[in-house]
Amino acid sequence: MSAIRYGRWSGTQDPWGNDLSPDEVLAEIADDLLDGVDPDDAIEDLLRRGIDGRVEGLDALAERLRQARQDELDRMGLEGPLQRVAEQLDEIVELERTALQFSDDELDAADRTAQLDRMPTDPAGRFAALRDYAFHDAGAQQAFDQLVDELRGDVAQATFGQLADAIDATNPEDLARMRDMIAEINGLVARAEQGEDVQADFEDLKSRYADMIPGDPETLDDLLEEMARRMAAMDRLMAGLSPEQRQQLAELAAQALGDAQDLQFQAAQLSQTLQGMFPQMGWGQGMPGAPMAGQQQGSLSQTVDWMQRLGELDDLGQALGQRYPGARLEDVSDEALRSALGDEAARDLAKLKEIERLLEQSGAVQRRAGKLELTPKGVRRLGEQSLTTIFERAFQGSFGGHRATSVGGDSELTGSTREMRFGDPFRLDIPKTVRNAVVRNAGSPEGAGGAARSWARSGPPSPDGEVRRDPGARRAVRLDPGDFELAEAERRVKAVTVLLLDMSYSMPLRGNWDHAKRLALALQSLVASKFPSDAFHIVGFSDYARRLQPKDLLVSGWERVWGTNMEHAFRIARRLLSAEPGAERQVIMVTDGEPTAHLMEDGQSFFNWPPHPITFARTTAEAMRLSRTGCDLNVFMLDHDPGSARFVEGMVRRAGGRVFYPDLSDLGSVVVRDFLRRRAS
Repeated sequence: MSAIRYGRWSGTQDPWGNDLSPDEVLAEIADDLLDGVDPDDAIEDLLRRGIDGRVEGLDALAERLRQARQDELDRMGLEGPLQRVAEQLDEIVELERTALQFSDDELDAADRTAQLDRMPTDPAGRFAALRDYAFHDAGAQQAFDQLVDELRGDVAQATFGQLADAIDATNPEDLARMRDMIAEINGLVARAEQGEDVQADFEDLKSRYADMIPGDPETLDDLLEEMARRMAAMDRLMAGLSPEQRQQLAELAAQALGDAQDLQFQAAQLSQTLQGMFPQMGWGQGMPGAPMAGQQQGSLSQTVDWMQRLGELDDLGQALGQRYPGARLEDVSDEALRSALGDEAARDLAKLKEIERLLEQSGAVQRRAGKLELTPKGVRRLGEQSLTTIFERAFQGSFGGHRATSVGGDSELTGSTREMRFGDPFRLDIPKTVRNAVVRNAGSPEGAGGAARSWARSGPPSPDGEVRRDPGARRAVRLDPGDFELAEAERRVKAVTVLLLDMSYSMPLRGNWDHAKRLALALQSLVASKFPSDAFHIVGFSDYARRLQPKDLLVSGWERVWGTNMEHAFRIARRLLSAEPGAERQVIMVTDGEPTAHLMEDGQSFFNWPPHPITFARTTAEAMRLSRTGCDLNVFMLDHDPGSARFVEGMVRRAGGRVFYPDLSDLGSVVVRDFLRRRAS
């Protein structure tokens, strides 16, 4: 029995799930696949560009993130903590000077004013001097004492982050407890590095310092990673300052903690250890682009928060970029992206993460030996999509006249059924029609007979006049027009079609090859779905000809060889047609030029430009042999020159075939329309 678990609604879940379909995803990468791009690379490209109007891609998300980072950079500055302390010290000194001006003891006031004048102007020096200064004004003294307390708490939070939120930094006992916890953590780290299992001791530490450890880290490494991010942010702030500013800030921090030198020692030891454990966190490196001044002037802990936020945005940007070895889309944190760009971005990310899974679950692709590859089912889906596009262009959504509409003996049941509609021939599938009625009325009071009516064989009336039903009575089912199920049928005449595709170097150079591949896939899909009793073959030819499978069309296809060997292609087509005696036969050739190669007696390909007369002669002779098999030869000439067209026209005319000159964009429509008209006739 399966269990279902429910969680609290956060307002960000998508109740409808992913609305992308496998066919929609496959259509987005179809062009790349037909160009021979590996499925892995095609999906990667799709993830980067997204689906227009549906899903924002990684590149767009990365650009939004870059702008969000720039906005964050403009918000604050590196020198904010020093400037803030300097301004607070200036206000305290000014408050003391004002009070001295109104002092009754002029000598004492003059002496104190002189002391203030001799004080250093830098924040650290002035802070140290004021700690030894005897204030005349009680308000100034109170303001300075308050600054000392704030600065001590600020330094603790800047260094330890959330660990310092639970303590009173002005309380020596709390600072001592913080020192003891950091010392124990250092001890656990040292033992873990020696290979000891410290999980039990870590659980004990968590229980004793539960009020100081944020969240509920499962392991020591989880806690260390969180502390490392904080200390690395503090370290990067210091690295971005000038040497003089760095010294000033360090001295201020040391003075603020005062007697808590043991805590500073333990923190420094832990910081050094964490640098070795998490070297990727940018220790000793300034934050790229971080300005000295910004729109706001934050405290030390606020500025470290800002640095940590910038670091998180950088990590998120790196994950979105996917440029590092072993990059996976799962590396991108949903929560981090939601925090940075909002719920819509997080939903887009969830859809992007589903793309590969959608294709794999649909059977269109599979991963083999770590590499994604298109399956035969995926190839068929590509063909179906190409066919759909061609039908929309050729018949405005209609499937043409290939389906038989008569009900004579030449119609063959396909085995499929559908609901009968007005105008359909009255060709009922009786079992399914009755089943529809039974199912429709199964829940009615009268059972299978439904609300309509039930009849039964009955015996003679009883003395009380009631009709007694025979227990073996048969109930009739009243049919409704909506129950009628039509048995579909098609006029089927077995036929064999050979598609000859020019794979010579000129095809891609003139932009013809992709259109030819789409046509081939569409025809293959059309025959497989609508004429399953037919045979369909694909033959590619350049210097030589060879049979192709649909999946072969998804590699580059064309070859960097010289030669258009129509003679060899006709020869293979003739052999394939001969294997299907009694079938209607058709050869479709798609090419962009005249023959420039033929097979010699030893089986080697002979190439010459301009075309050799022997090549023309042998190609024409093979075309004539092909026509004697009773096949129709239809040649579709693409981008070409008049010279090549003259030869092809003469050859096809002698063979009793036809030549078409379709617009390249209409190639598929023209070929499929002609195929269906011929097939229907």
